[in-house]
Amino acid sequence: MFDKNLTATLNLPEPRSAQLRANWPAPAHVRTLITTRTGGVSEGAFASLNVGAHVGDRPEHVAQNRAIVQAHIPLPLAYLNQVHGNTVVRAADSLNAPADADAAVDDTGSAACAVMTADCLPVLFCDRAGTVVAAAHAGWRGLADGVLANTVAAMKVAPMEIMAWLGPAIGAEAFEVGQDVWDAFCQADRKAQDAFRAIGGGKYLADICLLARQALYREGVTQIFGGGHCTVLERERFYSYRRDRQTGRMVSAIWLER
Repeated sequence: MFDKNLTATLNLPEPRSAQLRANWPAPAHVRTLITTRTGGVSEGAFASLNVGAHVGDRPEHVAQNRAIVQAHIPLPLAYLNQVHGNTVVRAADSLNAPADADAAVDDTGSAACAVMTADCLPVLFCDRAGTVVAAAHAGWRGLADGVLANTVAAMKVAPMEIMAWLGPAIGAEAFEVGQDVWDAFCQADRKAQDAFRAIGGGKYLADICLLARQALYREGVTQIFGGGHCTVLERERFYSYRRDRQTGRMVSAIWLER
């Protein structure tokens, strides 16, 4: 829950109602928070709720923004050092020093799984019984390399018991890619061609949410929700690296509230 005393002590602005929650039929004690770009203290290209410490923003602003987000959440946020790979770690193991990974899982209720994005797809997971949660950072490289499959496996429950929520990401009308991206997906699975539309010159428009759905279906996960926000087109609401290059990062978090 949001701790107003903490915010007052740190002299921080109160979080605004612009933040999102996953809209899915998860158990009540599975909690989520997805930040937007508003409600923080950063300025200029990073305005205003940037939580990325690696993008050139002032460190003191990033620290204040992370404190604002943390005030929403009763468990410590386990940030990752994301490398566009497919490694999954236990969230609690990334609390003292961010692990080199792109997904985290928790079944202890001791840490909140968190991934940062600014066009890449954040995917949140839980099982129907609410015993385990996970968060994955699915850029196209990690998606092609199996980050979602590895996350499902790390949850150690039957895939038919898992539900997934697709967060804000670059939309199908904005994600222009080259032949290398088409090859990475379509050479492995012909069905992936449904997620690409040729626009000439060896270029395609790619639907990253459809690619994620296909990957989840292959693992036996059929309860999939979300996917309705485009970070590029919703300029006032979301950061977008593809659109702005120098920009901040949002965070998508999920945790078990005991």
